[in-house]
Amino acid sequence: MDSSVFALATVASYLSSTLYIAFRLFRRQREHVPPRAIGIVLGMSGVVFHSIYLYLTMFTGDGVNLGFFSAASSISWIILVLLMLSSLSKPVENLGIPLFPLAIASIVLQTQYPSAHFLAIDTPWMLRIHVLISMLAYSLLTLASVQAVLLAIQDHHLRNRHPGGFIRALPPLQTMEQLLFEMIGLGFALLTIALISGFLFLEHMFAQHLVHKTILSLTAWVVFGTLLWGRFRYGWRGQKALTWTLVGFVVLMLAYFGSKFVLELVLTV
Repeated sequence: MDSSVFALATVASYLSSTLYIAFRLFRRQREHVPPRAIGIVLGMSGVVFHSIYLYLTMFTGDGVNLGFFSAASSISWIILVLLMLSSLSKPVENLGIPLFPLAIASIVLQTQYPSAHFLAIDTPWMLRIHVLISMLAYSLLTLASVQAVLLAIQDHHLRNRHPGGFIRALPPLQTMEQLLFEMIGLGFALLTIALISGFLFLEHMFAQHLVHKTILSLTAWVVFGTLLWGRFRYGWRGQKALTWTLVGFVVLMLAYFGSKFVLELVLTV
């Protein structure tokens, strides 16, 4: 089966969903608002095509290809699966406006610059679980960072008494804030499990090729843990919550993609 066909179908679906959600969000006339279900269906269609594309390109006779761009594409897929499932019960599909284009970019880069870094077929199941939980934690905390940015924009507009435009189409500020900390709380729990499983199942977590990843992951865990404690103890919100969320996200991104970028792309040139 030709994987490029599914790559094109994925890009078309994600792009269509982005344009539809943006049209619905930014339209001037608020009467006769188009149904949000259409954007969700388009996004879910893209997720289905994306899953087939990943299956065809990542699962080989040598194992699972977790090369740099393959990993980026798979994480973008996980993020959008979580987003689309959440959108069935909560009005969060607007996060797709920045996330769908990022997924499109990851697919294009995966297609144009294929790389190979295999998780062998005989890899122990404990290590496979560790990788899966790590990717889920990263995906959920990425969603939280996008939510935090959107929440900060909404808060800024409301404070300056400019609630027009797309702000009117967003859920209430309290709902947005609740969604943010639900994402961070679940992502933090998964990150905790990922770190514990790493120490239990991986040998030499502080070996030379893993030490930077371990230290950065632990740093991100401390950042998100501090944010949740500050929220619980002192009611942190607004700009403070945004800052801590984005700092944690950047550190976690460097832990995963920073190390993969150096090891797989820079050092192999």
